[in-house]
Amino acid sequence: MANQIPEKLNDFRVYFNGNDLAGTADIKLPSFENITETVKGAGIAGEYESPNIGHFQSMKLTINWRVLNEDVISLIAPVVGSFDCRGVNQVLDAATGQYTMVPCRVLVRGIANKNELGKMEKGSPYDASSEVEITYIKIDMNGKTLVELDKLNYKFVVNGKDYLEDVRKALGM
Repeated sequence: MANQIPEKLNDFRVYFNGNDLAGTADIKLPSFENITETVKGAGIAGEYESPNIGHFQSMKLTINWRVLNEDVISLIAPVVGSFDCRGVNQVLDAATGQYTMVPCRVLVRGIANKNELGKMEKGSPYDASSEVEITYIKIDMNGKTLVELDKLNYKFVVNGKDYLEDVRKALGM
């Protein structure tokens, strides 16, 4: 097996409902933080935090903008949208010295619930930002789905295993 060295994100683009968000400076991807409950009592030496399987805290996608433009303003509308974040990871094969480009895609659905318009300063970017509350996220790498979380439809898949399948069945979904 070759010694593959993932080096960096070579480039990326973000699309909102199919339209290119060309003014994007960078994006901050969300954290997966489980909703937990403390378990303690007889038979347990202490306590521990138990995850509520498939349930996560509020998740945010942050889009930082170079300039104030129509794309930034469009996210102020109270509309759930699809944010398709497509990147290409640069990977070095240490054995051959050859580079390959590996596609990476993060698809998010949600609503922008915070929009900072930034500041106006001569010769500088606005440093505007939009924060999207995520209800759905899917992460693909090289055409393979690694993670899919759909909070509204009780779906949580990691590497092909759906951890909420039994919950959906028990709830009659």
